[in-house]
Amino acid sequence: MSSSGRPEAAASGRSSASNGSRRNPNSTYRDPYVLVDDENANEQTGLLGHNTLNGADKDSSWAGFEDFAGLPWWNTPSVYWLVGPFFLFTLAFGGSLVPKLNLIVDLVCHKYLSDKSLADPTYTFNPVLLGGENPQCKIPEVQKLVAKFMLYMNVTIGILSALSAPKLGALSDRYGRKKLITISSMGGICNEIVTILAAKYPETISYQWLILGSVFDGLAGSFTAGTVLSHSYTSDCTPPSKRGVAIGYLHACIFTGLALGPLLAGYFVEMTGSLVSVFYVTLGCHLFFIIFVLAITPESLTKKKQMLAREKHRDEQAALQDAGWVSRFFGGSTNPLAPLRILAPPGRENGPIRRNMFALAVCDFVILGGAMASGTIVLLYSELTFGWSNLETSKFVSLISTVRVFVLMAIFPLLSWFFRTRPMKKAREKALAAQQEQNARSTADVVNENLISDDLPEEHAAALEPETNAGADNLDIWLIRTAIISDMLGAVGYLLVRTPALFYASGAVTAFGGIGSATIQASVTKHVPPQRVGQLLGAMGLLHAIARVVAPILFNGLYAATVKTFPQAFFVLLLSLLGAAFLASLLMRPHVFIPESQEDDQDEESSPLLHPATPTAETLLEEDALLS
Repeated sequence: MSSSGRPEAAASGRSSASNGSRRNPNSTYRDPYVLVDDENANEQTGLLGHNTLNGADKDSSWAGFEDFAGLPWWNTPSVYWLVGPFFLFTLAFGGSLVPKLNLIVDLVCHKYLSDKSLADPTYTFNPVLLGGENPQCKIPEVQKLVAKFMLYMNVTIGILSALSAPKLGALSDRYGRKKLITISSMGGICNEIVTILAAKYPETISYQWLILGSVFDGLAGSFTAGTVLSHSYTSDCTPPSKRGVAIGYLHACIFTGLALGPLLAGYFVEMTGSLVSVFYVTLGCHLFFIIFVLAITPESLTKKKQMLAREKHRDEQAALQDAGWVSRFFGGSTNPLAPLRILAPPGRENGPIRRNMFALAVCDFVILGGAMASGTIVLLYSELTFGWSNLETSKFVSLISTVRVFVLMAIFPLLSWFFRTRPMKKAREKALAAQQEQNARSTADVVNENLISDDLPEEHAAALEPETNAGADNLDIWLIRTAIISDMLGAVGYLLVRTPALFYASGAVTAFGGIGSATIQASVTKHVPPQRVGQLLGAMGLLHAIARVVAPILFNGLYAATVKTFPQAFFVLLLSLLGAAFLASLLMRPHVFIPESQEDDQDEESSPLLHPATPTAETLLEEDALLS
């Protein structure tokens, strides 16, 4: 990585310099020197105005800041608008995680023992108390049934969210992030209501009705859509160099909730004596999150960007109508895998981009799919192996999540500052100093309009250009590889250790892999123009949803089949998949991306021919204003 932290190559790894130019002609760089032509100027006014050594203000460091220029702070989008309500929501979610698992175990156990008693009248068993210790339930037969039922729930959510999450991500490009975030949260409300009913009336409502809650959750996109939309919101209002850390804050909220939530929920259940009370709190947090996002959180996409995305979508649909039925199927809404097209842009010049997208998709699929499916199995395995109770399991989850939060909130920002932000800041300061020194040598040269592009060295001109999406850098790639190695070491520990203390240590090692998912999500957004971020993250969401189907089938199915003979077989499979993800990460190359100019050129070549009467974004804005 260069000392400035900026890409040394343009799209597809080619140099951006051409025909002797010292500056990328496709960049959106603005000259920070502004010649003074003001009738109110006096001898105290500098020739270059006030925009000299201190350079452009902070808005010139990233072109995206222009969308929010002049807005008051309460109308300016930022990741911090999501952090507060997201933290409260994840606190409730983390608090309900272990109770919900134990609720399912107790309900399944009650059904299993009741059926066994009906088949054999001489068989007697102790009553199953919801939220109690219930040692009679800690047997392989019940564990097998629970693993299968969890498989059914995860597959249901995975299949439905695979269909809905990409559409919600693409719709958010055209209609804004806020509306779609609230829609994706509605499924969670319905899911919690079903859970409360099943827990409150177990004799009337069978635990199998929990599948209905999974249907509601999956139709609204579930956690997958919520993650996609939250990351899209963050990408809209965060410069590329700080995007990974910003997304890391959201991930830190998740793991903070997983760290504190189980402990608080464990003591809350003991204090109230009711397992159902936790789910009432979770339902209330869902409602608060929706109200906060709708009423307070500012929208991150301007109306103009939404209209441009609608116009582009209209052109694409028109092109599909003129194409053959094969193209319409593979590129249209009838093909559930159509959103994945954005991961493989056509053209020989986009070969490096396809390679990077493939590597990122494989790594993300394995890391996120493994985390989603393995969490439940690790808890079941620990309770079976060490005889842990609800509180002990909650403490284990809290420890791992605490380490993850520390990594994301302390170590990750420190690494980003030291290896990315600090070099970029120094390069910019050095370039501004060289620019001032050059200007001081000859005052007459100031009036030369080509001063920056012709006389300033290329590295200094590049340092002064506003930030743009320029692909993953070397730091991104090495953080992803390190995270995968951390997960592999933790999986080896899970496989080999047989004491609670070493099991805790293995979990702490895997916690360092928390950097991987946040870095992957941020790196993906750097490969495409801003107007494609929602669509791209929607495609990644589709892969997440597929992982929620495939991973439980592999992991839960394997655990159910081997829990009596070799329960550690699950960790062998996880370790193998992580090894494959690490090999895929070796394919990644830095500074590979699709420039906005390439996207614009394709639009100019195709749109007028495909849809000559398509109104412009300005016209659509006027129509929208009239309708509103």
